[in-house]
This record gives sequence, C-alpha cells and structure tokens, in this order.
Amino acid sequence: GEIAKYQPEIAAILEGGYDRAVERFADMPEISIDYAIAEHSQAVRMVPLTCYWNDIGSWDAMYDILPHDAHGNALQGDVLALDCRDSLIMGHDRLIAGIGLDDLLLVETDDVIVVAKKGESQKVKTVVEKLKKMGRKEAVEHTTMYHRWGTSTVIGQGVGYRMKKVRVMPGKAIAMQMHYHRTEHWVVLRGTAEVTRGEEKMMIHERESVFIPQTTKHKLANPGRIPLELIEIQNGSYIGEDDIVRFE
Repeated sequence: GEIAKYQPEIAAILEGGYDRAVERFADMPEISIDYAIAEHSQAVRMVPLTCYWNDIGSWDAMYDILPHDAHGNALQGDVLALDCRDSLIMGHDRLIAGIGLDDLLLVETDDVIVVAKKGESQKVKTVVEKLKKMGRKEAVEHTTMYHRWGTSTVIGQGVGYRMKKVRVMPGKAIAMQMHYHRTEHWVVLRGTAEVTRGEEKMMIHERESVFIPQTTKHKLANPGRIPLELIEIQNGSYIGEDDIVRFE
C-alpha cells in the first residue's frame, strides 16, 4: 500500500510478481527506500535497538568492519602484505602482493582493480561517471549476468575472443538466436544440452562440444534435472553483446 501510494512507478513494476520484477529491474527508479517511502509515510513505527551500526556504503566502511592484523591491515583473499600498515587489501582471482603500503585501499574485483587513499573511496562514484562518459563497458556490464534461464560469467577475453561459463537451469532454454560477427563453441562441463543448430537438433553430453558458425540460427536448452554448465568460446571481428538477433 505505501509503495503504491508514494512510488506508483515502482508499484507498477512489482505488480507482475518477483520474476517479472527481476526482468524489469533495470527500469526501477534509482532511489533508496528511505527517500522513496520512509520519509513520506505516516505508517512508520520505530523500535529501540542497542547495537553497532555501520552504513557500509564505501570501501572505507568495509575496512572499519573487517578484522585487522597486528599492523592494522584488513586482508581478504590470497594476499601477501609486506611492511604494510592500516590498509585494506582484498584479492579475488589472483595473488595480491602489497609492499610498503600505508593507509591505502586496494580492491580487486572480477574486471577492475581499485586503488585509493583511505578517506577517498566515496569518489568511486566519480570514477563510474567518468567511465560511463567514456563508453566503457565496465560501468554498465557485470562479469556475471543473471537471466531468466540462469547465469553467464565472463572468465576471459581479449581482441577477437571472449570466454564465458554458462549455467542453464533445468527446464530452461536460451531462445533461438543468431550472430552476424562471431562464432560460438560450446563445451559441456556438466549435464546434457539440447542444441538446435539450423535444421539440426542434437544432444551434447559432458566432455562433448558443438560449434555454431556465424549467421546460423541456434538454441540451447536444458532438458535434464540438474543445472547445465558449459564453457562458451566466442570468436569474431566483433563480440559486443548487441550482436544478437532473437527469433523467439
């Protein structure tokens, strides 16, 4: 009721249920629940609570809440800190070696490494705005994308190629589609894939693979009872996400 009263645009997106709301998440207004509803509602109740509170909205706040070593460092992941003091170092996919760092924030994510002085991490928003103006994909694309049928995660890329780990849930399918500028090679890791390639329909099992040429209609489905996992290797002169023609 309060959402419909104060945020009808959000209420309209939620009307179709959870799955539909997830599909339309990008259409959600960029506003927090306090600004959107709590500051306007007359139906708010408050309960006293004794606890520690930290609005974790920055890497500085992450440093505050994480445990520190004897030198004041907050370390996560595969990290080697030599002569470092009062720093946050968070590794993700590789070894991070810090040498002689003082009061620094060093955070490795899937596709970006951020280095900042403590107290300056709020300026990450400025970096994101600059990346958007530059048209950088890092500002708008996540390495893991969530779809109605499952997930896809970029695990490697370079000039003319990109590799993804694709996970299709049981009974779900990636709609019939075609690409003008790239080929795709699917290698099944787990489960069974039902692949439609042009006029062919085939079953691809674990440790088997299938090749999809350019401008060839294709569809991928999981007819089994366990998640289908595969490696997708894209190769071509252009591998942008917008090189796709859907037929369903």
